[in-house]
Amino acid sequence: MRQAEVSRNTLETQVTVSINLDGSGKARLETGVPFLDHMLDQIARHGLFDLDIVAKGDLHIDAHHTVEDVGITLGQAFAKAVGDKKGLVRYGHSYVPLDEALSRVVIDLSGRPGLVFNVDFTRARIGDFDVDLTREFFQGFVNHALATLHVDNLRGINAHHQCETVFKAFGRALRAACTIDERAAGAMPSTKGSL
Repeated sequence: MRQAEVSRNTLETQVTVSINLDGSGKARLETGVPFLDHMLDQIARHGLFDLDIVAKGDLHIDAHHTVEDVGITLGQAFAKAVGDKKGLVRYGHSYVPLDEALSRVVIDLSGRPGLVFNVDFTRARIGDFDVDLTREFFQGFVNHALATLHVDNLRGINAHHQCETVFKAFGRALRAACTIDERAAGAMPSTKGSL
C-alpha cells in the first residue's frame, strides 16, 4: 500500500497530509485558503491520488506560510508513500489546456530537488490568492519530495486558467512518474542503482 500520513507543526502552521498514491481522486481539503483547496483538488482528481489535507495557519498575516507548508508536507508525504522508487516509471509529463491557457509540467523523481518555474501570470491575485504563492507551493514540494520539476505556462490570458492548467498538469505528470512499470520488475530506474 503506497500510503503515508505526515504532520508538520510550527509556530506558524499546523498541517496534516494523508496521501494514497493508488487512490481514485478523492479529496478532503481544509487549508483555510479556498483557492489552494481548489488547486489541491486538481492534483487529487487528475493524479488519481486520495488526499486528506488539513491546515491551520497564521492567515491573519497572509496565506504564505500556509501555502508553503502545505507544499512541504505534501512533498514529505509523497516521498514517504513512494518509498524506495524501485519499479517506478520515474519521469512524467503532461500538457493541459483550459480554454485559452496551456501549461506543460515535467517531473523527474530524481532524488534531487530542483524547480524551474516559468509562469508569467497576467495579474497578481486570483480573488484573494496571491499568485506568487504558487511558486512557493511547488518549491516546498520539490524540496521535500526530492524531485526535479519544470513548470511552464505556454500561453494564457486568464490567471485562474493559467494556474489551474499548472496544477492539473502537475497532477497528471506526478501520476505518470509514480506509476509502477511492469516491465521494470522492481528495478531501480537509474544507472546509479539508487535515487
